[in-house]
Order: sequence, then structure tokens, then C-alpha cells
Amino acid sequence: MILPVMPKSRIAPSILSADFARLGEEVRNVVAAGADIIHFDVMDNHYVPNLTVGPLVCEAIRPHVQVPIDVHLMVKPVDRIIPDFAKAGANIITFHPEASEHIDRSLQLIRDNGCKAGLVFNPATPLHYLDHVMDKLDIILIMSVNPGFGGQSFIPEALKKIAAVRQRIDASGRDIMLEVDGGIKVENIAEAARAGADTFVAGSAIFGKPDYKTVIDAMRAQLAQA
Repeated sequence: MILPVMPKSRIAPSILSADFARLGEEVRNVVAAGADIIHFDVMDNHYVPNLTVGPLVCEAIRPHVQVPIDVHLMVKPVDRIIPDFAKAGANIITFHPEASEHIDRSLQLIRDNGCKAGLVFNPATPLHYLDHVMDKLDIILIMSVNPGFGGQSFIPEALKKIAAVRQRIDASGRDIMLEVDGGIKVENIAEAARAGADTFVAGSAIFGKPDYKTVIDAMRAQLAQA
């Protein structure tokens, strides 16, 4: 699949908040409304206290959209499931450093399967995991809520972590996406952008509204002013 060139600021609706009874229609509609990426949350009722969806659902929605599918693995261990999601059509795969015994190996496994690779940091996870793997990262995801459930409120302390990661990315000179996930909405997306984020996951803020385009347009207006 030839993926479209993505804009500098990217909006990634999370299907965790979509209507699963008509998921194909939901992803088509949100992309038509202006989404740049589809964010796909995978929870295992082990690493996080919830259970969501697996590779078969990713494979099912892949034909419905041309934009990248960004798979966030909240599972432990991660290595066994990475090739399955790559085969199912994922373009980006991220995981939590605490969920891998060998972070470097897991990142390389993602890349070996043809996907962009990244690490995810919970609110209380230290950033030292980045010290030796910046050369293997295409994306860094900062959680602005504790993972496991949708619809949570943004944790303001995450702004400091976003800013710290932005400094690391800029110092590396590498083209690494900086994503934020958790409680993102029209009212705070600009604040996250000013801290340094360029990719914004939003679930209930988009899928919880009747008109997806109105919300995404409002988010882009806020980003333009950031």
C-alpha cells in the first residue's frame, strides 16, 4: 500500500470510542472528515485492566481506509503479536517498554516486519528508556492518561514530558513523530502542540460527537494558532 504524505500536525481518531457494530463505516466516515491516521488500541486484560481487539479486526478495517493504521499495543509480552499486526495491515506499531524483556529487539522486530516502530510512555514511566534506542524509533507516544480505558481526563503533567521528549528528538536530528494520547479535545489540543506534540490521538472527543468533521476542523483551527 502506498500511504499518503501526512501533514505536519496529524489527527488520529481512536477507534476505541467508535461504534463497533459498524466499524468499517466509522473508519470511512472519520477519514472522510479529515483524519490523518486511524489509532488502534490493543488491550490484553493483563498489562492493562481491559480487553479490546486483535489482529483480525485490524485486518477487517484495512480495506476501508488508505490512511496509516497506528497500532498501540497495551499487551505483555509484545513480541509474539507484532508480526500478526504487521500482516493484518498495521503501518505503525508502538509498545510500552515495561512490556518487553528486550526493547531493542522488539523495535527491530517491528521494523523487520515493515512497520514504523515506537515506544509508549505512561504518565509515571521515566524517559531513560530512550537513551539507547533513538536510532530505532519512528514515533514516541506520550500517554496523558493511564492506559486501559477511554474517556479519561487529560493529565496536565504530561505536558512536561512532551516538552522533554521534544528536546530529545530535536537534539537527535532524527525525523521522529511525537504523539500524545489521552483526554485530547478541542480545548487542549493547542496546549499539547505548544509543548511539542505533532500527532494527536482523540477518541470520545471525536467519535462521541454527531459531526466528526466539525470536531476535526475545530482541532485543526486550534493547531493552526498553536
